[in-house]
Amino acid sequence: MDPVTATTVDGLNLFGMLGQVLWYLLRIGAALQALPMIGGRGMPMRARLIIAIALSAAISTVMPAAPVAAVDATTVLTVVREMAVGLSIGLVLRLAFEAGQLAGELISQGMALSFATLADPLSGASSTVLSQWFFLIFGLLFFTLDGHLALVGLLADSYQALPIGSPLLDVGEFLRALPTFFSSCLRAGLLLALPVMMALLASNLAFGVLSRAAAALNPIAIGLPVSLLVGMTLMGLLARELQVPVQRLFEDAFLAARALTG
Repeated sequence: MDPVTATTVDGLNLFGMLGQVLWYLLRIGAALQALPMIGGRGMPMRARLIIAIALSAAISTVMPAAPVAAVDATTVLTVVREMAVGLSIGLVLRLAFEAGQLAGELISQGMALSFATLADPLSGASSTVLSQWFFLIFGLLFFTLDGHLALVGLLADSYQALPIGSPLLDVGEFLRALPTFFSSCLRAGLLLALPVMMALLASNLAFGVLSRAAAALNPIAIGLPVSLLVGMTLMGLLARELQVPVQRLFEDAFLAARALTG
């Protein structure tokens, strides 16, 4: 084979490999974009792109070959389908982090910290300081519990159950699992915040009674620092007990996401 022909063949093989990676990048990139900690505005765009391309290239080497792309309606529908599957997986896992932010919002009301807000890297909007604290705790536990490895396994298994180009035949199980998991997230967020909320409520009621008994006492000048102190103490105690409920919530999230891929 002459050098010109060999160079042409190598170039065609390279473009074929890039096409394979791009097909896998659609689903994986969409899933990572919706995930917190890895995607979203909390990570630079270049870092997100490098992670998505590297993961797509690694998975494409052990998965069946993707269909040859063509400029037709079938290719467009396949692209939309791949992105929809990836976004569904990412958004389901994102709901688990929203449970922590819900707990932070509820606790902030009792600690009078609802006015202390920061820019949320997940959505770009403003959220309370305690919501950001729960977000960071959930993110650290996600990596500590090997959630990133489970995510890679979930994405790889999704191509076994839903190969590129195959139709979505039955999503009924996913549609049944999603409302159940959503209610689990709401319940988890409320249960995480409930002990601290009840303790802060008792503290506020006590200072309310004291202010009625002794009019000279200023409930704002005295009650607010005490509420902050009680709340921070309880948050420190709560942090030691978060691993088990958060791990269970992540397990439910992966089960709900796997319902999409059968």
